[in-house]
Amino acid sequence: MQDFSCKDPDLMNYEALAEKAGYYKKDEKGVKKMCKLLEDMRNEAAEEAAREAALSTARENAERLIRKGQMSLEDIADCIPLLSLDDLKKIEAEIMSLA
Repeated sequence: MQDFSCKDPDLMNYEALAEKAGYYKKDEKGVKKMCKLLEDMRNEAAEEAAREAALSTARENAERLIRKGQMSLEDIADCIPLLSLDDLKKIEAEIMSLA
């Protein structure tokens, strides 16, 4: 358990873990690889956040259009391609159950 909180690989007890930690902390190639992995994780998280925000906005817009009742679900699906017709039917059902 001590190895997981240890910052210096030379002080770790478990040899295999110490070797890997040393590679990613001290070896130039390992440090570059770890930086690339962390950068990729950051970019994936940012992309996921952007997708979630876009989906949230699409849902809010769809809810407004459904409440107005001036467009068919098919027309709304054409205008808001992030949401499928099935998604819109579910949103419509939720709105109707709250009314």
